[in-house]
Amino acid sequence: MASSSSGLSTGRSTSSKLKSVKLLEVLNALEEEESGHSREEIFIAPPKNAAGDFTDEDSGDEDGQRGTHVPGNVLHAFVVPEDSGTGEEEEDDLQLQPATKKRKAVVEPQRIWTKRDIRPDFSSWTATDPHMEDLKSQELSPVGLFELFFDEGMINFIVNETNRYARQKNVNLGLTAQELKCVLGILILSGYISYPRRRMFWETSPDSHHHLVADAIRRDRFELIFSYLHFADNNELDESDRFAKVRPLIVRMNYNFRKHAPLEEFYSFGESMCEYFGYRGSKQLPAGKPVRLGYKIWCGTTSRGYLVWFEPSQGTLFTKPDRGLDLGGSMVVKFVDALQTRGCLPYHIFFDKVFTSVKLMSILRKKGVKATGTVREYRTEHCPLKDPKELKKMKRGSFDYKVDESEEIIVCRWHDSSVVNICSNAVGIEPVGLTSHHSGAAKMQTQVHQPSLLRLYQEKVGGVGRMDQNIAKYKVKIRGMKWYSSFIGYVIDAALNNAWQLHRICCHDAQVDLLAFRRYVACVYLESNADTSSQGRRSRRLETESRFDMIGHWIIHQDKRTRCALCHSQTNTRCEKCQKGVHAKCFRAYHIR
Repeated sequence: MASSSSGLSTGRSTSSKLKSVKLLEVLNALEEEESGHSREEIFIAPPKNAAGDFTDEDSGDEDGQRGTHVPGNVLHAFVVPEDSGTGEEEEDDLQLQPATKKRKAVVEPQRIWTKRDIRPDFSSWTATDPHMEDLKSQELSPVGLFELFFDEGMINFIVNETNRYARQKNVNLGLTAQELKCVLGILILSGYISYPRRRMFWETSPDSHHHLVADAIRRDRFELIFSYLHFADNNELDESDRFAKVRPLIVRMNYNFRKHAPLEEFYSFGESMCEYFGYRGSKQLPAGKPVRLGYKIWCGTTSRGYLVWFEPSQGTLFTKPDRGLDLGGSMVVKFVDALQTRGCLPYHIFFDKVFTSVKLMSILRKKGVKATGTVREYRTEHCPLKDPKELKKMKRGSFDYKVDESEEIIVCRWHDSSVVNICSNAVGIEPVGLTSHHSGAAKMQTQVHQPSLLRLYQEKVGGVGRMDQNIAKYKVKIRGMKWYSSFIGYVIDAALNNAWQLHRICCHDAQVDLLAFRRYVACVYLESNADTSSQGRRSRRLETESRFDMIGHWIIHQDKRTRCALCHSQTNTRCEKCQKGVHAKCFRAYHIR
């Protein structure tokens, strides 16, 4: 649960004028205002004492929650502006943290700006990806791709930490890898089959009973395992890390995500939100209002939405910016450092105005990394461009630009429906292209001039948004009341998104959509790892139902030869879902009535 010292920020520019108001008052103001189609995000960091043992305890019944409850001690905490770490106060960043003293601004040498196009000196992209070619040759099934991230080492690690935590509570849990996979299967299944109460999966009522879940694991066993699910040794937690409870999971998943990531030139960096479902609190935000509560996650993705690296935000009191950058810029540098563990290649990173500054472009250029992003005017280091008011009087498509002579960094101001500032250390103005613009007055499409760096930015910047869209479609619905339980669901969803992205790259002939992909993983985990030791207490599994359902049947290689379930001769292939030996030539006939 977040305490009154939790980090919390809103995306309202008008809120920067509030100096000592309570969060409850801010939320009331948001509800009373007409917000149109805009969306406000409220960032909640874990409590300062998140490493304490009490945060492992459930704080109530999580069934029936829909993310609208906020703890009372957060609602009545005071909101103060956060110091960004550069002497500048962000106009749209409020933190529920003690105010800190502003640092003295570091005097930077004056830059010389010239009206010309950029002349970058980066090498061209020539890298190949042998690891991806190896994955293509293996022809992995959806389960095989998912287990690139939740591999045997990860499963055994979670099993060991969960059993250790249970022993510390004087409980002999005896969790096995097979049972953990059943739990994961139920969590994945809850993303596309959701009940108001999770116990309804096991009810015998015909309107709610789910035989796949009920046959896989007993209800009370699932509840016991889920309540003790753990990811770190409580005796070795870093008290300065608010996410110490899940830090080993973050480290391992980042390693696996990076290891199997497609090696590409273009990457996106941005913010994602992991929704936080708190129970205690006297205030409820009405459903449908554009206000989201949750943990902020810094994310680096490919342009198609594969998550390469992530780090939950802890605020500037727990994450100190460096190199004269603000917190967002420091996270971009950490993402680049993670990318360069695969080789110092000329990557091209795209991000928005939350992160961009001329200083950041300079640092990335020295690292041999290209970068492009929209930028706020006060971060352009006094680049003498045309005044926005003057540019608005000119026709759409007009632009002005300048280049820093010493470091080849360009800043461009472009007029379209609004005035946009963009900065790059790698892409210039030429060639100037044309883009379609809808004219509301004339009710027709018009062509306007668009600099090259704007066009490339619009094409490549949406990776984080695509990942968020994929996660939001079928995200894990079952959550506990531990403060990090929703974060665990986020990690599972991210791993499934990444596995599906690899599936799209590796399987050109037999691609499935994201829903079918998740269904396949959930069904295989539940059917292949079902508890068969207590036939008297569980309903009889109907093999024919899954054999002929035409969903998620994949033929895979097996080391030991067995008899084909159809022709009964020896075969070294089997159906991964049915767990039956089947020849490739018999595969279709075996699965059709």
